[in-house]
Amino acid sequence: MKKIISLCLLLLAVITLQAQIQTPQPSPQAKIWQKVGLTDFTVEYSRPSMRGREVFGNLIPFGKTWRTGANENTTITFSTDVTIDGKNLTKGTYAIYTVPTAANWEVIFYKKTDNWGLPKEWDASQVALSIKVETQKMPMTMETFTIVIDELTNDSAMVNFLWEETVAAFKVNVPTDAITMKSIEGAMNGPSAREYYNAASYYYAENKDLKQALTWMEKAIDMQESAPFYMLRKKSLIEAKLGKKKDAIKSAKASLEAAKKAGNADYVKMNEDSLKEWGAK
Repeated sequence: MKKIISLCLLLLAVITLQAQIQTPQPSPQAKIWQKVGLTDFTVEYSRPSMRGREVFGNLIPFGKTWRTGANENTTITFSTDVTIDGKNLTKGTYAIYTVPTAANWEVIFYKKTDNWGLPKEWDASQVALSIKVETQKMPMTMETFTIVIDELTNDSAMVNFLWEETVAAFKVNVPTDAITMKSIEGAMNGPSAREYYNAASYYYAENKDLKQALTWMEKAIDMQESAPFYMLRKKSLIEAKLGKKKDAIKSAKASLEAAKKAGNADYVKMNEDSLKEWGAK
């Protein structure tokens, strides 16, 4: 009986030890979150490495569908509808599959995302979008498969796949202007000073109707008991862009004094630089 108990305790100790062992994954998981305009991009994927292997045309055969990473599906999520290569893609989460060749890749957005690697049976009805992108050769070698979201603007971003000496990329356009304009139109029914300021700032940044931007900024300032330096600063920039240099100088001087009182050195310097540029006395 004692031998049986001792054996059970030994087995329990071995099982407990095994349960505590942690080892690194050959292809570790990664998650990217990026705000593009007003759209959230989220990418989740596993990252295999070269480890001395020839990748494209060998480890990843040309002309064959690839899971675009390792292990579970590589997924991309868009919080709004987007446009890719002139084609609309509804907001949501998609598995990304690719078919690499030497000259280009086919990039496939697949609705079903719970596959381990490739689907057991490919279902064409699950393909939400398919595009072709050209490849380029990088001047260096990327040891570990990497997905990068860059070249950010208010309206678009590039999604890049990099591995070995190859980069394949596609552009995603987002509906920032439509969302912002809808937001502005809705808010103008009873806007606060902050909403007037945000609307004016957007019009200034996107070079829309600057006269309207100035009107909104003036309303935002009028609603303040003491106009904040950042509102006065933006007002001066709008006035300068409209060619109202005297007004711009007056607003910049007011912003400068307010920034000094607030102890904001950045705005002090920006206003001083602008006043010098505009020839203020």
